[in-house]
Amino acid sequence: MKELLEKYDIPAPRYTSYPTVPYWTNNPTTEDWLNSLKSSISNPSNKLSIYIHIPFCETLCTFCGCNTSITKNHSVELPYVQAIKDELDIYLSKIPELKNKEISELHLGGGTPTYLSEDNLKILLEPFLTKFEKSKHRHYAIEVDPRRTQKSQLQVLYENGFRRVSLGVQDFDPEVQRIVNRIQPFSLTEKITMDSRDIGFQSVNFDLIYGLPKQTVFSMEKTMIETLKLKPDRIAFYSYAHVPWIKASQRLFTEADLPDAKTKRELYDLGRTMLLSHSYQEIGMDHFALAHDKLWISKMEGKLHRNFMGYADTKTDILLGLGSSAISETSDCYFQNLKLEVKYRQAISKAEIPILRGHKLSDSDRERKMLILDLMTKWKVQLPERLISPTQRYLKEMETDELIHWESDTLTITEKGKPFLRLVAMAFDEKLQENEPKFPVFSKAI
Repeated sequence: MKELLEKYDIPAPRYTSYPTVPYWTNNPTTEDWLNSLKSSISNPSNKLSIYIHIPFCETLCTFCGCNTSITKNHSVELPYVQAIKDELDIYLSKIPELKNKEISELHLGGGTPTYLSEDNLKILLEPFLTKFEKSKHRHYAIEVDPRRTQKSQLQVLYENGFRRVSLGVQDFDPEVQRIVNRIQPFSLTEKITMDSRDIGFQSVNFDLIYGLPKQTVFSMEKTMIETLKLKPDRIAFYSYAHVPWIKASQRLFTEADLPDAKTKRELYDLGRTMLLSHSYQEIGMDHFALAHDKLWISKMEGKLHRNFMGYADTKTDILLGLGSSAISETSDCYFQNLKLEVKYRQAISKAEIPILRGHKLSDSDRERKMLILDLMTKWKVQLPERLISPTQRYLKEMETDELIHWESDTLTITEKGKPFLRLVAMAFDEKLQENEPKFPVFSKAI
């Protein structure tokens, strides 16, 4: 396995979308986007998911690749919350049918959603709970920073229907925490985990990262041991994406501080092995869950879904993203809001849809999007006849290495091949194959 990890440790997309963002070329107009959204909303069988982006953080984590706004001035909260509500009202005015849809999934991400006070969380959530049809099978989740989260905030969220909480942990080692500017003692993570369970949250997720500066095999083992003490229901075990050409904050430490390629592969192998040996099931790329968790149940029932928010235990057909940098999705269109929080609010104040960019999917895009989605959620995919031969040629070496196998028109990733899911998915990425980037775009696969 170590030899395979070394052999296939090459840059690869994470495929939260296809085409991936660097290959979005066919930009929609605002009218194009609204027409696509309206058409999707009009289909009664299409389920709606809403993502709300809260960009604010009090301090900068130097590893972070998210769209954030760093400030300790909490007077920014209410104007931003009002902008989210106004953006929702713009959509409701242009597509009145939207209010007849149930919200199957509501997700708050960031940034730090618990940057908002209890009162502002209530103000933010109120229209989503009153202006839409109530869903009997709703899935509400939030990402929290244990350093900025109070039990009273968790209580407000629970009272408003939230049942899953995702904790940013990253690493428990003090030296790693120091260099990435995220001092977060184990006791603090333990408290928020226990508070969440005491209140009644049904699923607690930890985000962990391997490949961070100053990480060692010893420190990773210790982090995993401490994680297993708290037994989170889900774990996202991400590879650190070192992209200083995109995120300047990553230049606050040097490449010399990072684990070398061999050590990083060992960190991944150690973490994955420890999780699998402690009753965690591998869900898909980077994700693990205990057998009682809805994510694993959804996987076993063939209902697992994946979108810009990652893996989800319910399939939705429409993703409406609200807030700065938020991304929306229908079956034939992607759409991203303006990234800068100030420019986003300026557009909303003019009652404008805050478009930055997007992509109108061609028929080929839509076909390949579904093939990659099947592969990412089922470990296998059934191919149309015309794609079988070119895919077999592309994956010939992986077949020789027993990472995949074929049965008629069905491609399956073997147990041995699961760490290489991103690389197998590249077989369907015609955009990447036709126009391989001449400069760094994607992070390493391992």
